[in-house]
Amino acid sequence: MIRLEGVHKAFGGTHAALAGVDLEIARGEVFGIIGRSGAGKSTLVRLLNGLERPTSGRVLVDGTDVAALDPAGLRALRRRVGMIFQNFGLLSSRTVSGNVALPLRIAGASKAEIAAKVPALLARVGLADHGGKYPAQLSGGQKQRVGIARALATDPEILLCDEATSALDPETTRSILALIADLNRELGLTIVFITHEMDVVRQVCDRVVVLHAGRAVETGTVADVFLRPQASETRALIDESGEHAEPIGFDGPIVRLTLHGGAVLDPVLTRIARDTGTDFIILDGRIGRLKDTSFGRLTLGLLGGDTARAIAALREKGDVE
Repeated sequence: MIRLEGVHKAFGGTHAALAGVDLEIARGEVFGIIGRSGAGKSTLVRLLNGLERPTSGRVLVDGTDVAALDPAGLRALRRRVGMIFQNFGLLSSRTVSGNVALPLRIAGASKAEIAAKVPALLARVGLADHGGKYPAQLSGGQKQRVGIARALATDPEILLCDEATSALDPETTRSILALIADLNRELGLTIVFITHEMDVVRQVCDRVVVLHAGRAVETGTVADVFLRPQASETRALIDESGEHAEPIGFDGPIVRLTLHGGAVLDPVLTRIARDTGTDFIILDGRIGRLKDTSFGRLTLGLLGGDTARAIAALREKGDVE
């Protein structure tokens, strides 16, 4: 659905915001773009909807070179690409219904079409009774739901979410992510999340790219990237998110064990302790989900017994560092 081929983007002739990015996003998947501030995330999303043009390379949306489009072609592209913003982007002088209707008016929809479609969109995002309110009367989560309804107004095939949950509290973030996941399943939308929040990627994305200094340093399924990171930048982001706490006050052998899928529910430690005589001390750990995949990450201290055989047994059950 989306392909970037050797994309460079420089500003002022010197600063390279993107430096040779190659990327493919499949139709219907939820794709995460993650990195620190200045990594090139916002520049990349502006290339996808034609707000910026690459200095070199190509950005293809459904086979069409975005940079080659004339103004009419760009307008048609933007009707196919919905956008959700961090700061909601609502007009304070318009009601909720008026904000959702705006892209339909711009597209030339009739009053009858707008009157029929806007209530349906508001119902779809859980705001059926809020059409007559103004943005100032809404919570942050409700404002973002209005933004989602507005983004869906022109029946897009692609939804770009630029830090769409950064201004929300954790509980509201979960509800918004659940809504967007529903839209992906029910409407078949291709969804691109631009974010610096690791939890957002973990909860909803199928695949992810890690950007650093304008380059794609790692790409893969969320499970592979988070559970088996290869790039140093990826490992640093995971560590900063609290995945790897440093154990304190243990002088013996320490291993980090990663389990996924059905192995999470297997009594691995009990069996290996019994077989090898090694006791395990859980120094740090997390059990969770990466979208639809269960995982467990444990930092273990090993005491007594045949520790070499215990570590070998752990390697048979999961990934050991």
